[in-house]
Amino acid sequence: MTRYYLGVDGGGTNCRVRLADENLNTLAEVKNGRSNLQIDSGEPAFKAISDGTRDVFRAAGLDFAEATNTYACFGMAGGRMDSARAAFAARPWPFAGVKVYDDIDIAHAGALGGGEGGVIIVGTGSAAVSIVDGQRHQAGGWGFQIGDQMSGAILGRELARYSVEAEDGLVEASPLTKAVIAQLGGSNQAAMTWSFATDMGLKILSRDGTEGCDDALIGRAPAEFGRLMPLFFDHYEKGDAVARKMMEIELGYIDTYVRWFKSHNAKVMAIVGGLGERLFPILKQHYGDFVALPKFEPLHGAVILAKQNFA
Repeated sequence: MTRYYLGVDGGGTNCRVRLADENLNTLAEVKNGRSNLQIDSGEPAFKAISDGTRDVFRAAGLDFAEATNTYACFGMAGGRMDSARAAFAARPWPFAGVKVYDDIDIAHAGALGGGEGGVIIVGTGSAAVSIVDGQRHQAGGWGFQIGDQMSGAILGRELARYSVEAEDGLVEASPLTKAVIAQLGGSNQAAMTWSFATDMGLKILSRDGTEGCDDALIGRAPAEFGRLMPLFFDHYEKGDAVARKMMEIELGYIDTYVRWFKSHNAKVMAIVGGLGERLFPILKQHYGDFVALPKFEPLHGAVILAKQNFA
């Protein structure tokens, strides 16, 4: 009987589904809707994967009945909670077996080809996980408000704050700080208005319906601070003094994770994510062969984990 392996990279924006044969050769791949487990109790994720499964079998030229010979692994955004993963795995799937992971686990499996070691995800958000001697260790990934220290969102927010201080004459200005203020509207007044992401001239109602301003103070989404990263790198490569100061902050956060990995004997740290891969040459100078680029993308990591769980 032929066995198949199906991997899912379930993101908050879209869901990718890949079908592979027994040797993990890709037979077909499709993309579907959003699939964060924390959105609407996982209903959109269930629909996205269900529809994607039918689409991927069709694209591979296989009868959908072959799903009963297929073992699946889902790496899901919003999958940090054990209870959410267990509930999602218990849904009425057509597969021979299903395993649900946090999305960082499929990134780990892809980056290290299913092997042991550490992985940091450094993009709009950030998190870290390692597997050493069969033991799983995880840190970070607690979100923009209280975590994500290595992320482009946090670095962008620090850069915006510093640029406002520079505009006030409190700290050293530079071409980068001037460019940031220009991008945020041309003045500290404009930057402040931008940061609230709300027309402050309107009456704001709190979630309980009473008049207030709590919701207005939530401010911009993490990704909007992350959009300052191209500006940051442009000026960093020109030797901008403030860009170099910000880079030292970023490297300090990453160094905390390097020490954490080494404290439980991880021998390698793969770098996943757009900001992380942009930082890779600098990290290579700092840490040598301890850092590595990913071997495969997270979606292939899901396929690897499907086979490892159900070999």
